[in-house]
Amino acid sequence: MNQRQKREFVFQQLFIGDFYEAGEVAAQLNLFLEDEDLLEELREEALSLPDEAEKDENLASLSRRASAILAIRSELDEKIDAVATGWRTGRMGRVELALLRLALYEMEYDDSVPYRVAINEAVELAKKYGGDDAPSFINAILGKLARTQEENE
Repeated sequence: MNQRQKREFVFQQLFIGDFYEAGEVAAQLNLFLEDEDLLEELREEALSLPDEAEKDENLASLSRRASAILAIRSELDEKIDAVATGWRTGRMGRVELALLRLALYEMEYDDSVPYRVAINEAVELAKKYGGDDAPSFINAILGKLARTQEENE
């Protein structure tokens, strides 16, 4: 499974998690991981991994990443709200919001992902999953967040 596929998997979990109350999220993510057809598809995409146990650990680590993001979503939403002129996270589409949370998490908490990569990957996923205006919206918000972070460093 390449980095884009991993990111897409986490995005899907974040999207699902946004439909449930905080106490229900873990159970719903576990149901997501119990989908045999989905798991088989993910295992097939992860052919570079040598055995089933390693593939399953990879999926579990991605699920933990999604859970970590969902655990701090209110913090991430505050930062998004601070730069989203004329928009609040409560009014944003769930696809866009999940992508913004994922990218912001990568920008702030994952030193292995450069800002530009986090932004570009979110824009690419917005092209695939979002509406016509989603890529430019995502790019604008994340660009402001990146500038704000750079100013604070």
